[in-house]
Amino acid sequence: MIHIPKAEYTRRRKALMAQMEPNSIAILPAAAVAIRNRDVEHVYRQDSDFQYLSGFPEPEAVIVLMPGRQHGEYVLFCRERNAERELWDGLRAGTEGAIRDFGADDAFPITDIDDILPGLIEGRDRVYSAMGSNAEFDRHLMEWINVIRSKAHLGAQPPNEFVALDHLLHDMRLYKSAAEVKVMREAARISCAAHVKAMQASRAGLYEFSLEAELDYEFRKGGAKMPAYGSIVAAGRNSCILHYQQNDAVLKDGDLVLIDAGCEIDCYASDITRTWPVNGKFSPEQKAIYEIVLASQEAAFAEIAPDKHWNQAHEATVHVITAGLVKLGLLQGDVDELIASEAYKAFYMHRAGHWLGMDVHDVGEYKVGGEWRVLEVGMALTVEPGIYISPDNQNVAKKWRGIGVRIEDDVVVTKQGCEILTGGVPKTVADIEALMAAAR
Repeated sequence: MIHIPKAEYTRRRKALMAQMEPNSIAILPAAAVAIRNRDVEHVYRQDSDFQYLSGFPEPEAVIVLMPGRQHGEYVLFCRERNAERELWDGLRAGTEGAIRDFGADDAFPITDIDDILPGLIEGRDRVYSAMGSNAEFDRHLMEWINVIRSKAHLGAQPPNEFVALDHLLHDMRLYKSAAEVKVMREAARISCAAHVKAMQASRAGLYEFSLEAELDYEFRKGGAKMPAYGSIVAAGRNSCILHYQQNDAVLKDGDLVLIDAGCEIDCYASDITRTWPVNGKFSPEQKAIYEIVLASQEAAFAEIAPDKHWNQAHEATVHVITAGLVKLGLLQGDVDELIASEAYKAFYMHRAGHWLGMDVHDVGEYKVGGEWRVLEVGMALTVEPGIYISPDNQNVAKKWRGIGVRIEDDVVVTKQGCEILTGGVPKTVADIEALMAAAR
């Protein structure tokens, strides 16, 4: 299985510390364990920022970074080894493993953090933390600061400045390294295989969850521990619900099914949407809508390259979709005027994509100084135009109602333009129909 190498985590920590003010400290907690119900926990997934800096997969841990500290700049607080708990819950790295396997310069038991951390903070001018994202940890941080303040009369020096870590860290996360792209390619490969399997399994009389089961099986078989987000398997009129997640309706002959699903590998997400006919054959109306969406996606790919701005791809999809809807008679009027008045939003109400990385809707600003961000090599994003004709839309002929189509791929900006990571799933009408015919 492909993973981010240990050296990359070291490089990231050094890059972050290089941006921190002199005599400062950064403090970041691991994700808490989430209780599903009573004695049952949700599958644990590490906080993305914490994972980005450490690769450390356990809860009850805190990263501390102190540029220039003589005894080591990277301190990790974590759970100690415990034979009884490890018998029940699995092995722990412990403080020795934190140093040996995860590159910490120093490691302490998490149970000792109240005694040790105030001493590490004391004398530092500035504290960087993920303020506002973890209320309980914010409270603990203020308690540690107050311990220092209570000793001010003895000469203790509390920090005088608190800064959100997000800005520095999230800008770093926006640019994917070669190692990150390699992991994302692997997540995409597994997700592509899952979509192909779902297409091949599709037939009338199954349920949406029948196809979701195909996805989950392929994800797990490929080595992914979990989907990157709740899979959307939406047949018929459900395809017009953007974040549909019930996944329990029957697949009917003559309907389309829209699947938006992807797995994650080493905490890196993939995100793919494909739409196809349940019975393997597009109707003329379904094909007409589908080919507009596909053409709009191709137009967007052409607008993704260094020095083009973030919104150019979206603008390209809007133009192609609006012109296509006019050609079919679903919108009436001049294309430019319809775009200016946002008439297309009755059918295409979302953006053409989002940043992609450790979070499926990844961190990073879309605008800088009020202007759309300029794309640069290493940025990863989705391209996902769609057309959704509500089953209740009385302004269009009945034959169009209830058709929902979205096509989504993952791309990374390269020097020449962009690399499509998710090309392993058919998406032309001919290719989809051929794949499904061969599976029957």
